Amino acid sequence: MMNKQTGGKQMTGADMVVKALVDQGVDTIFGYPGGAVLPIYDAIFQQQKIRHILVRHEQAAVHAAEGYARSTGRIGVALVTSGPGATNAVTGLTDALMDSIPVIVLSGQVPTFMIGSDAFQEADTVGITRPCTKHNWLVKDTADLSAVLHEAFHVATSGRPGPVLVDIPKDVQFASAGYVPKTRVATSHYQPRLRGDAAEIERMVELIERAERPVFYTGGGVINSGPAASRLLREFVGATGFPITSTLMGLGAYPASGEAWLGMLGMHGLYEANMAMHGCDLMINVGARFDDRITGVLSAFSPQSKKVHIDIDASSINKVVKADVPILGDVAHVLEDALALWKSRGSKTNAAGLAKWWKKIEGWRAVDCLKFRQDGPTIKPQHAVARLEALTKGHDRYICTEVGQHQMWAAQYLGFEDPNRWMTSGGLGTMGYGFPASIGVQVAHPDALVINVAGEASWLMNMQEMGTAAQYRLPVKQFILNNERLGMVRQWQELLHGERYSHSWSESLPDFVKLAEAFGAKGIRCSDPADLDEAIAEMIAHDGPVIFDCLVEKHENCFPMIPSGKAHNEMLMAEAGTQGVIDAKGSVLV
Repeated sequence: MMNKQTGGKQMTGADMVVKALVDQGVDTIFGYPGGAVLPIYDAIFQQQKIRHILVRHEQAAVHAAEGYARSTGRIGVALVTSGPGATNAVTGLTDALMDSIPVIVLSGQVPTFMIGSDAFQEADTVGITRPCTKHNWLVKDTADLSAVLHEAFHVATSGRPGPVLVDIPKDVQFASAGYVPKTRVATSHYQPRLRGDAAEIERMVELIERAERPVFYTGGGVINSGPAASRLLREFVGATGFPITSTLMGLGAYPASGEAWLGMLGMHGLYEANMAMHGCDLMINVGARFDDRITGVLSAFSPQSKKVHIDIDASSINKVVKADVPILGDVAHVLEDALALWKSRGSKTNAAGLAKWWKKIEGWRAVDCLKFRQDGPTIKPQHAVARLEALTKGHDRYICTEVGQHQMWAAQYLGFEDPNRWMTSGGLGTMGYGFPASIGVQVAHPDALVINVAGEASWLMNMQEMGTAAQYRLPVKQFILNNERLGMVRQWQELLHGERYSHSWSESLPDFVKLAEAFGAKGIRCSDPADLDEAIAEMIAHDGPVIFDCLVEKHENCFPMIPSGKAHNEMLMAEAGTQGVIDAKGSVLV
């Protein structure tokens, strides 16, 4: 805990919470009231500067805050009560921790004199959330509260962003003390390093000058670093002519229409991206963490390459993959320094080697790993997403997803030209994330087209948030690829478990059109490929929330796919128009 600081104006702890949020520039919070936070809710009632969005479940409050944060670059705030309110927030906190999303959760707690007595709705919130937050605090003295709140904002947004939690007992909310302005809160004890080591940056530049088969491998850290990082990345790629790929979380940092774009890599990444990763001699990792869905089997991961790793989180460097050139620092600062040094040395690359490398990549691109045939009376899920892309790409568009096959198809077939336009659960893979996240995005961007690409199973996990969408007349579009299956689970059961489909479907799905209407929203159902474009246009044109029930092929698999325990050059790919499977060399496997 920080040193006590002399406060200024006297106010209650509840008023301090509102005052600190306003001083930190917060305009929206997502929450659900309960007894242990009623003083804060009373303070919210008596002010006009912060908008409160009433969700229907505390998990949704944190996911909505994540969507707000990811789409704006600002911090997201959630407010929950004690006990079950706080424990319901754990999934959202863990999701934000895995994906480095800056979120503050304010939780109520029983009065300080009752802590440890098993009081009504008491839980050890700080103990429970310690593993799933960047840092957390239990504030037992109102005199500490304002300074802790300001410190929480600093910790959540500095260095590698992440979620924090401040647990506030009810008596602390009622009591009065002096408010400490944020300008008087010392944060010097946590100042992550921003500038990379000059010698390591020079080593990186030397490798760039000599590399014959280079690739930029980028992640969510580029987007978290801010707009300057994406701008500098695009400039670096354009100047060097190097190919670039990205993790699921990094989509949009480099435009999908860019000449150097290889598409997403990893388990369901594109053939050309994965083959380039396997065959490169220089990998420049910019703000990614070498997670297992990207690397495949580590012993065969990019075996011929020198590896540069740029990351602001020291614990991420050399954690999974040994870096030949580790650069600790903020992505934007490191790219700025590296680009300046490379230009000062003559902007040199190995032109001959690079030309051969691009010829090889073009051969991989020619495989057209995402091709499919839309024939017959049933909508292919790939076709549904491809038509969604074609009909919405000219709009001011933000895309969220749930988790599963639909998530991967969205990443494969939707193109992102800018950062902060793609909200998905990467590290934790949280079913139920997308709908509340889309609410947070829509609140932040009220005039934008916000679409949540969902599977029916994931969507049902937080379906109660239709009440939130309806109450605030948020025109979020829920684009459900309904295959009546737990699609990714079913796919793994088919390919890896002898087609034993153990509990991977539901026999009691709702009528999504009637469900939408029950909430006062619009429902659309489409099952005929010939009607799809018109139905999507109707969804876009509607000025309120929509549930779009798109009935798709039930047993379509998502390819390409790197099977568990395999390398990037051992992908499975579907034969166009069939459910046959071929490996990366063209041999029929299934």
